[in-house]
Parts: sequence; structure tokens; C-alpha cells
Amino acid sequence: MEPEISFFVLHPQREFARNCCCARQSAGDGSGRKWMGSFLKLAAMPYRAGVVAASLTATSMPVNADNASAAIEITNFVEISDGEQSAEADEGAVNKSEETSESRRSFLSGGGRLLLTGGVSTIEGAGGGGLVPWALIGGYGTRNEFGLSAFATGVDTKDFTLAAYGGAINFKNRVELSVARQNFNLREVGNVLALGNRYTISQTIVGAKVRLIGDAVLEQDSLLPQIAVGAQYKINDNDAIVGGALGLKQKGIDFYIAATKIILSQSLLLNGTVRMTKANQYGILGFGGLGGKQQGYKPQFEGSAALLLTRKLAIGGEFRTKSNRLEGALGGTSFREENAYDAFIAYAPARNVSLTLAYARLGQIALRRQNGAYASLQIGF
Repeated sequence: MEPEISFFVLHPQREFARNCCCARQSAGDGSGRKWMGSFLKLAAMPYRAGVVAASLTATSMPVNADNASAAIEITNFVEISDGEQSAEADEGAVNKSEETSESRRSFLSGGGRLLLTGGVSTIEGAGGGGLVPWALIGGYGTRNEFGLSAFATGVDTKDFTLAAYGGAINFKNRVELSVARQNFNLREVGNVLALGNRYTISQTIVGAKVRLIGDAVLEQDSLLPQIAVGAQYKINDNDAIVGGALGLKQKGIDFYIAATKIILSQSLLLNGTVRMTKANQYGILGFGGLGGKQQGYKPQFEGSAALLLTRKLAIGGEFRTKSNRLEGALGGTSFREENAYDAFIAYAPARNVSLTLAYARLGQIALRRQNGAYASLQIGF
């Protein structure tokens, strides 16, 4: 009797991913170790523009070039030993298969995850969208790998320019550590505030994120999303405005919990994040309210939705609420803080490179509302 092997197949735009796994060995012929080729019938698989999932059973047989045809694809080779225990078709089985094929290469990410499923880097350095951190661990590292990434982002609005850059490390798709540096240029507004042209406020953000439960990609038969918790320690360098004129605290910590679900059959990503923060304008204008008031944490809500048009191209949008502690600092509605939104397109021309472009509506910053362009480049390994 020929052994039967069940597969969960990730099928991005008709190009088979490596995430095929040996789920069950039902029989063996006692001949010791042998190499088996896994053949999947392409004609039986559903297809749509994007990423779809299929679960099917294929009969393994010795590899023979004569067996190949236009309707059959050789997707993976699995080495089977006598007496090996059957593996369940869950994350453990998938990761074991990944380990077999990838461990010979490097401890760094070998590309075991689908493109864009690690997100990009936010302006604060965490893996996610442009404004909102996701529960996904950034980069492409799997359970047995480490991933490294670096990013540079620019946001240009009517009155201000934000430049952010940094990097992150992915520990076995479980823990993410990140660091980012932000430079907020006031341009001509600096003259209005008697600070000089192109005055800059800078801050450093050190972040950590831990995946608690769920797997947004592999657990397609479950309604449970991937859930992660994170923290961002923000250090504002500005003594003149933030620490001096406004008398605000220059250090603060944001805490957040994020839930992300990827629906492969619809090529759809959904994310929701709740953040506890004391920050004003992401921390660029310090932490807490004027005169020592409003020093407590306030919950803020953030969300993202993205649609994979192809395996390399995604579009989506985000929103992020912000606390309003500084309104009236210069009288009237000055320094009022409003919610932020963006619409983005992300493109990954290669596995190690992604480019994100967006139009952002950041709400009122200082004296008036700010809308503008957002561009970000990320490189990862």
C-alpha cells in the first residue's frame, strides 16, 4: 500500500509556497529510508487573484519524471523513516517541515512565510502598517529562524516633515524588538513660533512585541486571531518646547494589545489594536497634559484592513485615535489633537524589499490640519 500524505497548501498566485507538510504516514513498506515526491493536482485547486488556501490529500510515490504532466506539480520532498510517528496537521507539523528544508541554509530567515504577511514598519518601528502595529511579528522569520529588518520613512504635510528610520529583529516568530528615531521638522512654523526656520523635535522609540496565541496565516480553520502585546518606550529630546515652554514630561511608555486575522480565501487582512498612552502627537509633543493635569493613561483605538491584489501587491487603509490633552495651549483650538487616517499601497518587488506609499490625513497638528504623502522603504532578511 502506498503511503498517503495530507497537505495544507498555501497557494499564492499559482506559485506554490513551501508551506506544504507531511501530515500523516498511513503505511510503509519496511524498506528503510526513501525519498518520496509529493504530487498535487493543480486543476483541483481553487484560484482567485490573491492568496488562497486549499486542503487536500495526495498519494506519494517514487519520483519519476514520466509521472509529471502539465496538470501536476512537484512541490516538496519529504524524507520518511521506518517507525516515525504520524504528525498532526497543525502548526507543529508545518514548522517541522520548514525546519527540515530550511535548517541546512541559515539561522536567518529563509523565506518560509508568504510575502507581506509580516507587514511593514510603522513610524514607531513596530511591524504592522504605517500608523498601526499589528499582532504579526515583523519580517519573514519562522519558528526556527531569526529575522532582521531596517526601514526609512518620510511624511510630508502642509507645514511639517517627519523623517523616521530604524530597525527590528524577529526572534523565531515569537518576539519582536525594534528601535526607531523620529525627526519632526517644523519648517516655516518654527519662525511663527519664534523658534527659527526648520526647527526640529526628535525622539527615540524602543519597542518590544510578543505573540501570545494564534497564527494569522496557518490557522485558517479557526476564528481565533493572532494576538500580541507590545510596549514602546519613547524618549523626547526636546528641552526647549516640550520640557521648557510646555512643561511636559519627555519620557513615556505606550502599551498595546493587537489582534490580527488573515483570511486567505478572501486575500484579506484585518487588525484591531487598543493602546494605552500618555503621548501627545505620538510623543513628539511630550506626555501628559498642561500644568500637571491629565497625567493618566487613556485608551486609544487603532485599526487596519488590507487586501492582497497579488502575492506582491496590497492596498489598504488605517485609522488611529489620539488623546486630546493640549488643546488651547496657545489659546483657542491651538494644539488640538485629532484622529489620523491613511490609505496605502504596499509592493514587494523581492522578498527582502518592500515599498509603501500612502496618503495620510493626520488631523490637526499645532495650528491647523495636516494632510500629505507618506513613503517608506523596508529591507529585511
